[in-house]
Amino acid sequence: MDKPTTVNTGPIPSRAATGEPSEPLDQRGAAPMADSLPLPKYHRVYLVLLEQLREGRFADGLPSELTLGKQFGTSRITVRHALKRLASEGLIIREAGRGTRPAPQPAAAAGEGHVKQAQSSRLTGLLGNIVDVSLRTEVDVLEWRTIHASEAMAEVLQATPGAKLKKAVRRRSLQGTPMSYITTYVPDALVSNFGRRDLTHKPMLRLLQESGVELGRARQTISARQADAVVASALGVEIGTALLAVQRLVYDTSERPVQLLYGLYRPDLYEYRMEISQVGDVDAQILVKANLSD
Repeated sequence: MDKPTTVNTGPIPSRAATGEPSEPLDQRGAAPMADSLPLPKYHRVYLVLLEQLREGRFADGLPSELTLGKQFGTSRITVRHALKRLASEGLIIREAGRGTRPAPQPAAAAGEGHVKQAQSSRLTGLLGNIVDVSLRTEVDVLEWRTIHASEAMAEVLQATPGAKLKKAVRRRSLQGTPMSYITTYVPDALVSNFGRRDLTHKPMLRLLQESGVELGRARQTISARQADAVVASALGVEIGTALLAVQRLVYDTSERPVQLLYGLYRPDLYEYRMEISQVGDVDAQILVKANLSD
């Protein structure tokens, strides 16, 4: 087994939910509500609006309940239920006479973006480990498009609100079995030398390196999340299946954020091992299981 490498497991300065799916948009800009999906209609509306909030589409406020209902082909009651959930999670503000608007997101804690140089140099080994694992899997690029950064996302990526970002949604498979559903955001200026087709052959970190980016460190959090209808379909699991959820913010050697990643992984195919010493060092290694169940 290769020597374990090190990761800084501090929190990422972002409140965005990890790995929320992005559904295809119809000509009106809304995701079609497929009745075959075993989820309440309000939840499907909620998921699409959550993704659009993250992408900063409602900087001037959300459309009215009536307009959203027409876009999604649902009743105002369904839309209202979805908006209530977003409001209860602190993602939107609803005020009589003023409409609905995105809620301001808290700033990152001071000093959160800095760690000791020794930790940064050791973490580069983990990023190399991530690339090596990626090379052993197959990838389907489900989405590749340009979006404009919301205020919250711009703050995380140290960009200007409204700046162009490239969004990629990929599904990785091992021996034909889907194992991960990954959504990444990268400053548009960094992807001028590669495109959708390149992502099917090489990991994004490798493509960034080949474009001249010198990878430094990363901050990430690991938690769990249940698969919704979109992710369950992509990964071939039952809705509600527990998945390993990873948020990762990658910096270059100049402390500039170059990639924001939300990943959902099947725990039966993917492991993340850590060894913690008495002096506080953390060694981590990503493992992909070679033996798959039928």
